[in-house]
Amino acid sequence: MSTIPDRLGIKREVLALAIARMADSVGNSFLIVVLPLYISSGVITGGAGGLGVSLITGVILAAFGFFNSALQPFAGRISDRLGKRKVFVLFGLVVLAVANFTYSLASSYWMLLAIRAAQGIGVAFTIVATIALVNELADDTSRGGNMGTFNTFRLLGFGAGPIAAGTVVHAGPYSVFGVSVTGFDAAFYIASVSAAVSIVLVTLLVEDSDVEPADGSEDTSIAVLDHEGDGVLDPVFTLGVASLFMAIGIALLSAIEPQVNERLGQTAQLFGVEFAAFVLVQVLVQAPIGSASDRIGRKPFILAGLAILVPATLAQGLVTQPWEMIVARATQGLAGAAVFAPALALAGDLARKGASGTQLSVLTMSFGLGTAIGPLSSGFLVRFGYPAPFVFGAALAVVGLVLVYSQVEETVGPGVGESTADGQPTAQD
Repeated sequence: MSTIPDRLGIKREVLALAIARMADSVGNSFLIVVLPLYISSGVITGGAGGLGVSLITGVILAAFGFFNSALQPFAGRISDRLGKRKVFVLFGLVVLAVANFTYSLASSYWMLLAIRAAQGIGVAFTIVATIALVNELADDTSRGGNMGTFNTFRLLGFGAGPIAAGTVVHAGPYSVFGVSVTGFDAAFYIASVSAAVSIVLVTLLVEDSDVEPADGSEDTSIAVLDHEGDGVLDPVFTLGVASLFMAIGIALLSAIEPQVNERLGQTAQLFGVEFAAFVLVQVLVQAPIGSASDRIGRKPFILAGLAILVPATLAQGLVTQPWEMIVARATQGLAGAAVFAPALALAGDLARKGASGTQLSVLTMSFGLGTAIGPLSSGFLVRFGYPAPFVFGAALAVVGLVLVYSQVEETVGPGVGESTADGQPTAQD
């Protein structure tokens, strides 16, 4: 009798890891909607260093991405050296659970900044080890499907969070055993509990993959230039740059929530729906696209996704109705799905044995950095007019499209996988 993992065509361990990440992602995504509202609500006091509310919101949101991205290569390399993944996943989740709770105690902009940075540190250790585990548990013929399914579950939690967050904040305060709890504090507590649930699931259901620790003499550095192929830039590095540009375009919306709501004449609940539309479309198409990339190839999907990303991002700067924003975000979600799983799978195809943590951290680091630069740039550029941030994001997507087209070679398809069947070395060997 076939099990659910068998029917999905993925490893059981990957499904367990995906469910754990889904629980954690619910809480993580709460904060994307809650923090801008919390900062602009007047609850936080003290100086902002002369920065406007939109810009200080962007700085606080960006701290997560900057610390997350800066530490990911380090976390990946240490994980490769030790040949351990699970301990890094658990350490990061513990840091995240504590940081999420601490938001309820914050009273100044600088405390929020410090907590957001701590969140970034926790996720840096978690995400690199998680992606390396998924990569090592899969093989060349199922990597795209496993990456896609894992990301589907993660995004399912990430998409549900924003919808619930607006409702939780709006419906507060609450009375819990006679104690009054604000809508904001309730959101922070939910985020903390979701990380704790993820800790339990990983502890009980996930085991380390069978991977030898990388020898100290092995090269686990990140290459920038292509020293083996015909291109100028290393293909994994190029995919990282494209992921960076994609993430910037996706994250532009979060720091300017008040301006978006004013322009579209909407409430926080509708903003949560718009933000989640991107994620929920990915939930529907991520796994099928990942599986298709195992058969058809990685590069066609990545190029198509970047091409769709251009008008989808630009449209968000031109819409005047909430339904138009929902459509634009949903289209952007389709673009992101076409890029994300195939790009991770392609990088996994090329990753050297024992170095997948370091190699895949290029993409996860880039995506995290993009989620930091996106809010920061939109908080700054919105002063030049509401459409300005989205014009910037669309232009970056064009550059990413050109780079992938010219610098990245396919790893799946006729003549590419045949060497593996014959027992000859592949890109991973």
